Amino acid sequence: MITTEYVPGSPCWLDLGALDVRAAAAFYGAVLGWDYEPMGESDDFEGGMFRKDGKVVAGLGKLTEEGARPAWMLYYSVTDADATTRAVQQAGGTVRVAPMDLDDWGRMAQYSDPLGGQFAVWQPGTNKGLELVDQPGSLAWTELYTSDAAGAREFYGTLFGWQFSDMPLPGGAGTYTLITPSGLSEDRMHGGLMQLRREDLTLTDGRPYWHPVFAVDDCDAAVAEVTGNGGSVQMGPEDAEGVGRLAVCLDPAGADFVVLTPAVS
Repeated sequence: MITTEYVPGSPCWLDLGALDVRAAAAFYGAVLGWDYEPMGESDDFEGGMFRKDGKVVAGLGKLTEEGARPAWMLYYSVTDADATTRAVQQAGGTVRVAPMDLDDWGRMAQYSDPLGGQFAVWQPGTNKGLELVDQPGSLAWTELYTSDAAGAREFYGTLFGWQFSDMPLPGGAGTYTLITPSGLSEDRMHGGLMQLRREDLTLTDGRPYWHPVFAVDDCDAAVAEVTGNGGSVQMGPEDAEGVGRLAVCLDPAGADFVVLTPAVS
């Protein structure tokens, strides 16, 4: 499970790069019950924070990178963003945004893994990360779709020291690899990775991509809000044994995410 006791290699933040910040704020407000809080004192629809029950659950900003698709960016906690940047380069990754300070909040950097999967890191300052996780309307899991699961395990394992364990998928559909931060027990699992064919990675023309999984009280009701507010569903809703009821969704601009009603343990 994801907690707010952030340790190196654990997911600690996410933000959405949107073509239309106002439209994105309205969509996720309807689907996940989020409130949008613009940065600064003005009614700024260039960027801000999403809150659930008053607690920060995500960031939102205007997509400015030329040719980029609207997407969620997942951040993992590190103790030294500069050292992580060197490690990314040594492991065959690419630096997309060099380490930079965000006032006294912390230091961030963004990368691509060797096959092009984009992710980011956060070196905390006064801001440790999200204030609400693993609750309805908040981040509950992170997931990588890749055409090279073995290569992803090697790259991210070298970078973050992640521990991996494999779980067979029903019906012989392959293997799902579970991810746990270094040195922690499996009750702190925070994500997974799954190998797909390059031709099945249609959102990114064959490149790997990370996406968030948001917990919801009622998966079917959340899906109804997705489709009722201009989004679409790629898969589901369907039940996954031992996991819960889930659906893979796209927002109206094409950013992917999953909604999950966890199984009752």
